[in-house]
Amino acid sequence: MKTPSSPIHEFLKKGDPILLLFCLLASAFGVALIFSATRYNGNNRAVIIQCVAILLGVIVYVLCTFVDFQLFIEKNWKLVFGGSVLFILLLLTPLGTDHDAGNLNWLAIPGFPMEIQPNEIDKIPFILLLSLLITKIQNQGRDIGSLLSVLQIGAYAAFMLGLIAAVCGDMGMCVVYSVIFAVMAWSAGVKIRWFVLAGGALVIGFAVLWIFILPDTEAWDNLYLIRRLRVLFDHNYDPQGVGFQQTRSLLAIGSGQIFGKGYLQGSMTQSVNSSTLPARHTDFIFAVCGEELGMVGCLALLLLLTLIVLRCVWVAKNASSPFHAYVAMGMAGMLMIQIAANVGMCLFVFPVMGLTLPFISYGGSSIITLYAAMGVVSSVKARTLPSWLRDRAGH
Repeated sequence: MKTPSSPIHEFLKKGDPILLLFCLLASAFGVALIFSATRYNGNNRAVIIQCVAILLGVIVYVLCTFVDFQLFIEKNWKLVFGGSVLFILLLLTPLGTDHDAGNLNWLAIPGFPMEIQPNEIDKIPFILLLSLLITKIQNQGRDIGSLLSVLQIGAYAAFMLGLIAAVCGDMGMCVVYSVIFAVMAWSAGVKIRWFVLAGGALVIGFAVLWIFILPDTEAWDNLYLIRRLRVLFDHNYDPQGVGFQQTRSLLAIGSGQIFGKGYLQGSMTQSVNSSTLPARHTDFIFAVCGEELGMVGCLALLLLLTLIVLRCVWVAKNASSPFHAYVAMGMAGMLMIQIAANVGMCLFVFPVMGLTLPFISYGGSSIITLYAAMGVVSSVKARTLPSWLRDRAGH
């Protein structure tokens, strides 16, 4: 009689402990940087919250590995879709807060130790539901690249983007959802011409807005998003205002040179003046790495994050079904855009949009969501067909 194996043994056998290891290494790197970035304020609250979030994230990762998300989403897609919409609409209640940042992103629940960001968490059901929609279209024998199919999947993405833009006003998160959609659609077989047409429509819409709706230069400059874009091309434009954060970030990274000033030795990172390097433990934590650990530290950090992305792509390549492949690619796309946007923001080549660096930046709900997302990828890995069976299925 065969002795039943423990859940941990099953996880190690079927799940993806390698991906979990990469995530933990990146998180440990992040905790070290958060400790340095918050040392000036004399308490370790951020470090403690981050460590607790990582612990909870690991538990969620393991639990997600045992869930068959394809079966779950097929049976409960209406509930998942409705729940994800209502989750964002909760921001319009007294629980919603914007921290004077202009974006209504956080739910502050009385008695709960950390704030929750619905549009961060909703990326997971967005990927699952989009994967289900794409596979249903393909199972019906329809070409995913046809006009009707593109409009169908595009309508769902546009609805979620519109909801986030209207409720949260978070253009950065809209960019993340857009790239997730583009990566998944491209993976499913949507032709490049549709992306070119969509990009062209955006450019035309931008031009119409500029020329006909906001022809007055002063009115145009009063748009905060436009000022964020303008400062990328002219670093001398409002350096003490809209360009201040990125100017300080670039100075910190540049001062670190090749090997950095040493851990806990960065003059801007360790300054008690919080405006010396703003948001140093969240949006601009990459600048902390650049100042104290130099280019070598930054490359090591990016290597760790790249390994996580590549592992997701590898899982997608070996997935047992198209649904699972699209899910893993969606998670990879989510990480890629957030990494690129955050690092680009710190290097003054991408506008500031409030996007944190995955696994590195401080944020309880962000960390737990990331581990849950990677747990979904681990679930895909757990349901991968062995090579001999996959080859037979291919025949």
